[in-house]
Amino acid sequence: MMIRPYRWLAQYYDQLFSSFRFPIDTAREEVLAPILPRVQTACDLACGTGTTALIFARKGINMYAVDLSPQMCRLTSEKADRARLPVVVFRADMRSFRLPEAVDLITCEYDALNHIPRRADLRIVANAVHRALRPGGHFYFDVNNARGFCRYWSGTIWFEKPGMAVVMRNGHNRHADRAWSEMDWFIRDGRCWRRHHERVEEVCWKSNEIRRVFKQAGFDHLRAWDATPFFTKNLLIDPGCRTIYLAHKVLG
Repeated sequence: MMIRPYRWLAQYYDQLFSSFRFPIDTAREEVLAPILPRVQTACDLACGTGTTALIFARKGINMYAVDLSPQMCRLTSEKADRARLPVVVFRADMRSFRLPEAVDLITCEYDALNHIPRRADLRIVANAVHRALRPGGHFYFDVNNARGFCRYWSGTIWFEKPGMAVVMRNGHNRHADRAWSEMDWFIRDGRCWRRHHERVEEVCWKSNEIRRVFKQAGFDHLRAWDATPFFTKNLLIDPGCRTIYLAHKVLG
């Protein structure tokens, strides 16, 4: 099954989800603080518009950035060029990506791992990440949980910015462990407004499922943190909605 690259979501992603920046950055800094001084090479998987890749590059880490969306890749490259930071960007599927070298750290944030279309694909992603890491390397990621699907993948949300408006009609199927958002974009084009449609889908992973898959893929430690303490200003995210993980690849 092919994951559909996002076009309009890519273009307006930073504007729509700016409120997530601070808690996501804070969580990453706190969880990775013990290992980051030893990281020389890293990859941000499903890099989006390149925000995390640039943060690491500014620390002097040799960075790769991978995303399936051509628009996301273009935006990441443009940001890196403007900042004069050496980020190598690849357009690739997280299920089959390959890097020129093994890296010390791979990150996958903003619940990107929930966007894999099939349950069987989680094992494929875990194997691809394992292949891309050096022995002793780490994989840092976060996911939405079933409680999160119930809390904030429901109802209709309206965002409006200069020259753009979007209506997000959200829903979830608790029995199928899936959530979706039907997104209708209204983009100003001169005196006219043009309508575009995108559908975003997520799969819910259970904790025991994640632990089993990553253990089988060759990770010997998997630590977990509830994300709630980092989202203190977001009333929708309470205990159990979102989890942060740090997986360690077996040495040798």
